[in-house]
Amino acid sequence: MLARLAFLFVVVPLLELVLLVQLGRWVGLWPTLALVLTTGIAGASLARAQGLRTLAAFQGELTAGRLPSGPLLDGLAVLVGGAFLLTPGLLTDVVGFSLLIPASRGWIRKRVVESLKRMQSEGTLQVGVMSPIGMEFRTGFEGFQRPDDGRTPEDDRTPPISGLDPKNEIR
Repeated sequence: MLARLAFLFVVVPLLELVLLVQLGRWVGLWPTLALVLTTGIAGASLARAQGLRTLAAFQGELTAGRLPSGPLLDGLAVLVGGAFLLTPGLLTDVVGFSLLIPASRGWIRKRVVESLKRMQSEGTLQVGVMSPIGMEFRTGFEGFQRPDDGRTPEDDRTPPISGLDPKNEIR
């Protein structure tokens, strides 16, 4: 974990700095600054547009009475992508744009879900949970199973909007 953090906070910024200096040598200071500003502005507007689209999909899933797992992952990807685009640098811009473009974001989301499922099946996924006692770490999701009290997931469902009955049939 420490090696990953060192890579993220030391190696990546150094690589970004080297790339920006080299780009500045090749094309000059002002074009390099213009590129950094342009990608920041374009990224912010793209993040806003994709964020609004993801929010609408999230609300649509809730309205239909479904758990919005896809829109939640898309929202997380848009948030991370926007943060990468606001960070000056070429590598972070590539990663940020790839998280904001729907086609590449879907490909990345699929890989992340596959990786999480693999880690869960291997027992290497740890999930941190806050409790009144403090932070607990559990492997996989076995600690999050529904208590066996005879209820089903449908018992917890409520109509997402008025005019729908608990079975989500329009009256």
